[in-house]
Amino acid sequence: MKVIICGAGQVGYGIAEKLAQEDADVSVIDTSASLIAHIMDTLDVRGYVGHGAHPDVLAKAGADQADMIIAVTLYDEINMIACQVAHSLFAVPTKIARIRAQNYLLPEYSDLFSRENLPIDVAISPEIEVGKMVLRRISFPGATDIVRFAEDHIAMVAIECMEDCPVLNTPLHQLSELFPDLMATVTGIYRNGKLYVARSSDQLLPGDLAYVICQRDHTRRTLGLFGHEEQEAARIVIAGGGNIGYFVARAIEQVQPKTRIKILEADRTRAASISDQLSNTIVLHGSALDQNILSQVDIQDADLMVTLTNNDQTNILSAAMAKRLGCKSAMALVNNPSYQELTASIGIDAHINPRAVTISRVLQHVRKGRIRSVYAVQKGTAEVIEAEALETSPLVGIPFRDLKLPEGIRIGAIYRDKTVLRPNGNTKIKAKDRVVLFVTSAAVRDVEQMFRVSIQYF
Repeated sequence: MKVIICGAGQVGYGIAEKLAQEDADVSVIDTSASLIAHIMDTLDVRGYVGHGAHPDVLAKAGADQADMIIAVTLYDEINMIACQVAHSLFAVPTKIARIRAQNYLLPEYSDLFSRENLPIDVAISPEIEVGKMVLRRISFPGATDIVRFAEDHIAMVAIECMEDCPVLNTPLHQLSELFPDLMATVTGIYRNGKLYVARSSDQLLPGDLAYVICQRDHTRRTLGLFGHEEQEAARIVIAGGGNIGYFVARAIEQVQPKTRIKILEADRTRAASISDQLSNTIVLHGSALDQNILSQVDIQDADLMVTLTNNDQTNILSAAMAKRLGCKSAMALVNNPSYQELTASIGIDAHINPRAVTISRVLQHVRKGRIRSVYAVQKGTAEVIEAEALETSPLVGIPFRDLKLPEGIRIGAIYRDKTVLRPNGNTKIKAKDRVVLFVTSAAVRDVEQMFRVSIQYF
């Protein structure tokens, strides 16, 4: 596959890194010579210094032979025009653009991104994706990570196993026998810096991070089984009233009107603007790094501090300060991968990685076969994949006990006729089933082959 990426920032670099690892033919365009030099020095990709929307630059990058363009510069308008030029002049089949301004994505303008108007096949809004992730993490405070699949009927939950976790040192197959009506399967284990696909004979140990695929309605029960019964936050302080902070506050107002929310926003004009748009949220103008301001929002009585500014250092420091001043829990938005390992060591309970969220959305459209959704975990060392089974799939019609799955794959759940099934030895996958799998990066190609559209199918 030949892919052109416009934008060599953190998101563009992350996408290029993942695709290069999979032997894709990747060309990256950016106006910054230093960013292009860095990406060419560290990755097996071609780099071009120039404007991603200029026809001559796209031509040099081989747009006439490209299968896909992914425009993730900092500017929506450049991303949109890059897709338009790639379509009109070079007939690039698939066009993906990062669109940050919510004005473009309003329902009344849903026809804007269409082949007849602006030919963008996939518009990715990081703010909305990250906002939804924050809301899920607020709703399930015991989860280290949580993502939904199969039209929100299936969840992948990452759960830390503490010393008092009730299911430690128990073979996983016994958990299925002890809780036969619980639709949950442990599919992956992260232990001592390494990620493993779980097998039925494996046991969980203190400090493990378990990746569990479960029916969405069984998420709280699953967390409770692992010893996580943290209460949902009733008093929340949000640092940063930008697109993400505003999205989260507005959603909480609509769904949980009894929750008390306060926002700290450093820009006076922005603070006044969102204060007018929110009905039950208190908005204060000031820095989240100012201890006096934190005292004014009663941080010592807050259940949760969520730091969502556009500065990693501010997010990390303000979250750590909030914990020191008495806030029960803290969650920080952290873009830089080198900072993410730091968060737990300084008392921050959880972090959100917006780059990982965006990259996962892109991978969904890069994957071959009938792949419906993708979420990358542990810096891309594994993926949770939702795929649709066709009649021609080698998985269809064979009992699970007879399936010879390649190494690095574990099936967590099946969604069939609006029902979630936990697989057992007798289970057979049927055509049109949605299958949610935990897959190591080395086995992704095998999954693509299992769910590919065979030419015989037509």
